[in-house]
Amino acid sequence: MLSVVSRVFRAPDLRRKILFTLGIVVLFRFGQILPSPGVDVAAVKRCLGGTRGGLAEMVQLLSGGAMLQLSVFALGVMPYITASIIMQLMAVTVPRLEALRKEGKQSQITQYTRYLTVALAVLNATTVVALARTGQLFPGCAERVLRDESLLGVGVLVAVMVAGSCVVMWLGELVTDRGIGNGMSILIFTQVVAVFPSYMSTIFTISPAGGVVMLVTGVFLVAVVVFVEQAQRRVPVQYAKRLVGRRSYGGTSTYIPFKVNQAGIVPVIFTTSLLFVPTLFANQLPWLAPYLTGDHPLYMTVFFLLVVGFTYFYVSITANPVEMADNIKRYGGFVPGVRPGRATAQYLGFVLSRLTAPGALYLGVLALLPLIAFALLRDPSTQQNFPFGGASILIMVSVGLETVKQIEAQLQQRNYEGLLR
Repeated sequence: MLSVVSRVFRAPDLRRKILFTLGIVVLFRFGQILPSPGVDVAAVKRCLGGTRGGLAEMVQLLSGGAMLQLSVFALGVMPYITASIIMQLMAVTVPRLEALRKEGKQSQITQYTRYLTVALAVLNATTVVALARTGQLFPGCAERVLRDESLLGVGVLVAVMVAGSCVVMWLGELVTDRGIGNGMSILIFTQVVAVFPSYMSTIFTISPAGGVVMLVTGVFLVAVVVFVEQAQRRVPVQYAKRLVGRRSYGGTSTYIPFKVNQAGIVPVIFTTSLLFVPTLFANQLPWLAPYLTGDHPLYMTVFFLLVVGFTYFYVSITANPVEMADNIKRYGGFVPGVRPGRATAQYLGFVLSRLTAPGALYLGVLALLPLIAFALLRDPSTQQNFPFGGASILIMVSVGLETVKQIEAQLQQRNYEGLLR
């Protein structure tokens, strides 16, 4: 292990990037624990110790414990991630954005994503502050968490949260440009990892045997997630040899890698955000409130079906078999045993549909694990839930694998020796 670390820090450029990334992570965590102006920190801590539903725990986990603490970076990376998902969906449905994507004008699409992030941050911050002002952010807690509930005080609090979301977006872009790995992925990885020690210590305090079972289950889940995330179907592609002048081109063989989990974590995050909306208005709809708890069978069923359905939808709009087949045919390639053109597109679509089925079921089951934990791992005296499962492990494993691959690639560029021998 020490030799691996020494090889990483021996390269000056790589060492500078890693230290820069760690510095941004520390600054990001400081902003997540820094309270916003006008927030009663003591009252918030007392309300956090009360009863919360499973979905609130999941939102708290994905925000690194900052959302319900009303900190400066309370919104975290969720507005930017939601905006990125929306722009990806619009890039294949809006002709103007689709033309920009095909022309390679990614900077303009990125600028639109920033504008949408600010708009979503304003909407999210206004909703969170309004819920905190009316007492609906912490159901069952009668304490006032805002010292100043006037229009000016609420406006300042919303402005601070929106500005914090913009700073988080800027920090993520800095890590992408000057650090190691994808900036937003590193920040959401930080959010998830930051709250795990407190959750695990609480589990061991209440039940040491349950903590041991949780750790063993966690190790098994990590192994399963690593196996599935690395699994892929490689469709072989051969390119015919072409003679241009006195030079010959082509005559090579390659493959198209189709991952089993082609959609990544996007369906889980989108479904969580979608189902959090009716939960916010549960007090206005008393007949709907019992069905919005994380341990209700109907809620689990709807959550699972939405994850599976959105996985199919996301894969269908991000992976276009017709466009792949046209690109292969344009450069003189073909899939062995399949005619170029329409037949190749049908074959690639068939492969994608076959892979999406287990991938969607895998994501659905993985996303249900925290909700099942809400129902089983609950202490009767405190009525507290402890999320440990699918989405968090998927984020940690996928971001960790991608970061290690980037570090290994940079090491191989310098001395042809990877991070892991």
